Amino acid sequence: MSPKFFLALMVLLIVAGFVIFEQRDAHAGEVTPSADYKVLDAIRNGNLTIFPVVTGKSYPTSEFLTLDEGLRSGEVVVAEAGSVQGLIRRHPTPGIRSAGGEVNRLVLVNNSKRPLLLLAGEIVTGGKQDRVIGKDRIVPAESDPVDLSVFCIEPGRWVATSERFGASQAMYGGAGNDPKAPAPMAIMAQPSVRAKAMGDKNQQEVWNAVNKQKDQVMALAGPVQLAQSEVGRTTSYARVMENSEVRKQVDAVAKPIEQNYQSLIHQLRQRNAVGVVVAVNGRVIWADIFASTDLLAKYWPKLVRSYASEAVVTRAKDVEVSLHRAQQFLADMEGRRETIENEPGVYRHTEVNGDGFKAFALTSLLPKTGFDVHVAKMAE
Repeated sequence: MSPKFFLALMVLLIVAGFVIFEQRDAHAGEVTPSADYKVLDAIRNGNLTIFPVVTGKSYPTSEFLTLDEGLRSGEVVVAEAGSVQGLIRRHPTPGIRSAGGEVNRLVLVNNSKRPLLLLAGEIVTGGKQDRVIGKDRIVPAESDPVDLSVFCIEPGRWVATSERFGASQAMYGGAGNDPKAPAPMAIMAQPSVRAKAMGDKNQQEVWNAVNKQKDQVMALAGPVQLAQSEVGRTTSYARVMENSEVRKQVDAVAKPIEQNYQSLIHQLRQRNAVGVVVAVNGRVIWADIFASTDLLAKYWPKLVRSYASEAVVTRAKDVEVSLHRAQQFLADMEGRRETIENEPGVYRHTEVNGDGFKAFALTSLLPKTGFDVHVAKMAE
């Protein structure tokens, strides 16, 4: 290899941000050791079943900034790729440039002094189309503009409603002048939509899932509500979920479980409640596991609503699922093929494809970390 070629290769790696992809067979590979996780008795409401998960290990996560916290404080800015020139840069290195917005690209700047945690399935609204984040990742503190891999969840619109992206005002409150109203939060897409973004990584599949969801929600809203709302006209997944009748039905499922689990988190703090296994209509479909109870508590309000949204639109005869089945789902993390994306010194993202499931682990490589921040598993 000539010196010039080697130098050019090194420059290319630097510009690319040291993101390295690796794919290999992983018959003996696992996303994360699962023996430390214990599933507890279920919390049930209708056709939604939530199994709390505790562990013998917990890690310090207070350093991580969530997307909700960053958007609320203004320290995190998300914009169309074509608007990057207006974003703050803290370093003289060239940023990402584009002549205009692109469906599957957004640019994010983390101006906070804390590393930012992004979860696949989080939705940002605004710009030329609402988008859903496609994979978990960590953005370093005081970052240069970062090119985000996203999927459009608003087919049919390509007109800017705002220069930058934010969180939903209506879904979680925050509208008006009521100081007691909950702050707006970035919506978490329901599991069937998250699965298409995380697992299939296909824009058309994401649109198909969104359109299916919209059809099911329209049936929930009913003809009178539909005529009086924008559900029948909008292409926005977020606005569909903000319809008053839809929110009412989602609340009916989510609130009892949210309250019970919030109480349980406090009761089980010493046992390190860190996640959940989720079943709908008697079928285990999902698991979300975090590095600490505190991190779980931050994401819980929007996670439980995403699970409830899935249960509401797929309502069927209530069927119980056993604790043994939930524990079995969480324990089986061994797969046939493993794909790793590595940004040295920042994070490692691991995807494992197994028999009837896909699992994902986001591992922090920041100083004094080296642990899995979030693990997600979906049934196929």
